[in-house]
Amino acid sequence: MSLPAHDRCTLPYIICLASIAGLILPGSFGDLVFAGGAAQYLLTAQEKSGKQIYVHGTSPGGRKISAYLGESSVEVPGRTMPCANCHGLDGRGKPEGGVVPSNLTWEALTKPYGVTHPEGRTHPPYTDRALELAITRGLDPAGNKLLNVMPHYQLSQEDLGDLVAYLKRLGKDHDPGLTENSITIGTTIPARADLAGIGQAIKAVTTAFFEEVNSRGGIYNRRIELKINATSDTPITTSAIVKRFIQNEQVFAMTSAFTAGADKELAALMDNLEVPMVGPLTLYPQGGYPLNRHVFYILSGVEGQARALVNFACQRMPVKRAAVLIVYSDDEMAKGVLEAITDQCRKSGCGPPEPYGYPNADSDVPGFAAKLKQTSKSVIFFLGTSREAIALMKEASELRWSPTFYLGAIAGNEIFGAPPSFAKKIFFSVPSSPDDHTRTEEFRDLATKHKLPAHHLGVQRSVYSAAKILIEGLKRAGKDLSREKLIQALEGLYEYPTGVTPAVTYGLNRRIGAMGAYVVTIDLEKKQFLPASGWIDSN
Repeated sequence: MSLPAHDRCTLPYIICLASIAGLILPGSFGDLVFAGGAAQYLLTAQEKSGKQIYVHGTSPGGRKISAYLGESSVEVPGRTMPCANCHGLDGRGKPEGGVVPSNLTWEALTKPYGVTHPEGRTHPPYTDRALELAITRGLDPAGNKLLNVMPHYQLSQEDLGDLVAYLKRLGKDHDPGLTENSITIGTTIPARADLAGIGQAIKAVTTAFFEEVNSRGGIYNRRIELKINATSDTPITTSAIVKRFIQNEQVFAMTSAFTAGADKELAALMDNLEVPMVGPLTLYPQGGYPLNRHVFYILSGVEGQARALVNFACQRMPVKRAAVLIVYSDDEMAKGVLEAITDQCRKSGCGPPEPYGYPNADSDVPGFAAKLKQTSKSVIFFLGTSREAIALMKEASELRWSPTFYLGAIAGNEIFGAPPSFAKKIFFSVPSSPDDHTRTEEFRDLATKHKLPAHHLGVQRSVYSAAKILIEGLKRAGKDLSREKLIQALEGLYEYPTGVTPAVTYGLNRRIGAMGAYVVTIDLEKKQFLPASGWIDSN
């Protein structure tokens, strides 16, 4: 989720977190996880690949997998008929429509005395080669045809080997952090003293929320056990610390983790460890292809908010295809927003944007303003600080030129210093409207009962939303819980109301719950932020 506008004063420090180089902490435990003196082996790279094939019917290497069903051997993509659909995530089979799929756990497949099936078919124990023939030709170890409802598959030898390797672990692949009585959930808070308020808000809300869940019996009589860890000053060390934290504390899933400054590193870590993370606190959700299945964002971040701002601007333009200006600072973060605005302008039909880099020296701003005026454009998307925006507005005002400014970055209280000629001409996007009083009775009661802090209310709403979505996912996943079942349950959320954010929707190819923003304008006379729109989708 992105940080609400009134909490963004911390961004300069977050930028520092992302830019300082660091060293990897020593003490990596490799593939071993230690908990309570016991060692548990993680899946090998081959087994992880096999698990993807078993659960999703897709090749980690992007190779084709086809399934063939029935006498006619109709070909369909493997992803439409993954093994887990019938045999279950635990491999023990899910009876359906009078059909009882075989138990695929290695112990069942390799019983020394063989197997007799309900329909009378018998065969000796499976070997690696026999299992390959069952998968690719539909034959059991005795050469008998498998039931017609059992597809056979065409896949590469490498993928076949990976699948067989995982089947040997099937049934033993238990997710850490789960016991008969508890579910271990983790979160991370910033270690920096100047971000302590955010850390206090994360800790207070998650602790209070899970205490309430536990007081009502937990999730299927499992208590939520919250573990809290602090980040470091650099992305690399933060990633190393969080990895050790997850492994040592046996964390089942993460929620409301402060990932700002280490977004790419922590998203990759969750994917590598296969740990679901709900609602990380960041301005920059990690999208792109291939999809990271394990990280669920709530709000769309600054790039998604910028796209919504473009849609709003296009609706207000009297002439479609009117060209616009983009003024940007020369830094890595502005680059992503610049690309998002350029792409959305193309999609929304607001005309080709003309980009201009903001001057490095204040003395160059007057000449820069004159250059922009000569373009005769009346719309500027500005990607920079409020101070820079005001400096440009003042020079434009001296030239009797007052274009509409759409601010794609932070707008603090200093924006009230804009010249009067820009009244009703300044807009920016935020994840929550300033007149949005969606602090539901449930949230108010939680804040009152647990004496939640009075500061960082935007962060508190984000953390509350993440915890509520996680708990809903755990409920829907059922008593026979696993990380994969949690992910699938979260993917099924549609227009789910958190009570304090726009409704969220996830899906097989969607990991941002609320894709869009509200647009806000400024009353320069009263020095107030005012809503300029309802929710605007960023698509």
